[in-house]
Order: sequence, then structure tokens, then C-alpha cells
Amino acid sequence: MSLHIIIDGYNLIRQSPVLSRIEQENLQAGREALVASLVSYKRIKAHTITVVFDGTDAPSYYSHRDRVGGIDVRFSGPGQTADSVIRKMAAEKREKALVVSSDRGITDFAQSAGAAIIASREFEDRMAQAMMMDAAGMAEEDGAFSPWSGTTKKKGPGHRLSKKQRKSRTKAEKL
Repeated sequence: MSLHIIIDGYNLIRQSPVLSRIEQENLQAGREALVASLVSYKRIKAHTITVVFDGTDAPSYYSHRDRVGGIDVRFSGPGQTADSVIRKMAAEKREKALVVSSDRGITDFAQSAGAAIIASREFEDRMAQAMMMDAAGMAEEDGAFSPWSGTTKKKGPGHRLSKKQRKSRTKAEKL
């Protein structure tokens, strides 16, 4: 199953210590830095990626949809917010979507529509980890970052996540 990552652009920028510093200097530079890091990530992981920004801050030379290095960049149209565009995409893609946002309204809606969710900071960390592993020439299959701790001893009462939570975690592990 192909995964479509839908990113709340300004939310990710403002949650990231590095990108938020760049954005404070220049809004356009913040957007470009995010898109550049997503292009690098896409070279490693071949997921479909769409980043959505509010169109009120869009530069005049941008159309409402653009494609940069394989990343679909969208600006919300007049009378729309990025949140409504993300909600619509999540409702269309359902279980094929992974929504990246720390906005509670977006994540609650996306989860109820069947999409998986991940917080902006966690996604940024996973992106950085994938890029470091790629730079070091390590593959995920090598077991370099295996969660196996070497023991089978139980550490507390058993608790199985709900089916929705397990599906969401499975999609997030593909990052």
C-alpha cells in the first residue's frame, strides 16, 4: 500500500527549532527550507508527499498548486484555510494517508476519517533519522536501530492497542 504523507506546512515549521528560526528571518525562506528537506527525504523514502500552506501568505508568483522536486506544494485558495484542505485530503485518502500535524483539530478529524497521524516534531525526528541512516549507508533492514532489547521478560500488564492505533503505528514505522 502506497503511503500519502499530508503535511501541515506552517505547523511543522513552527514546531521545528531549526525551521522556525529560519522562518522568523524570512517566511519564504522557512517554506523553502521545509520543502528542501522534504525533497531530500523523498529521495530516501519514495512516499507521495503533499505539504499544505495557508494561501493568505502565499507569494504572488506561486499558483495554488506547485510541484518542487517531487513534492506537491499546495496553498489554500481564497476563503479556505490549510486546515480545511488537509481535512478534505484526509477524508479522500482515508487509510492511505498519514497526516503530519500537531494541531488537535486536524489530527482528531484525520483519525476519525481513518488516516494515520503523527506529531510534527516526531515526523521531523524520523526524517532526520532516515537522512542520517542514508548518509551513513545503513539500511533499516540491517537492524541498526532495532527495538529488540534482548529479553522476553514481561514488564507489566499486557495491553494491546486498538486496531486503529496499531494501523497508525504501522504507517508511522514506514517513515
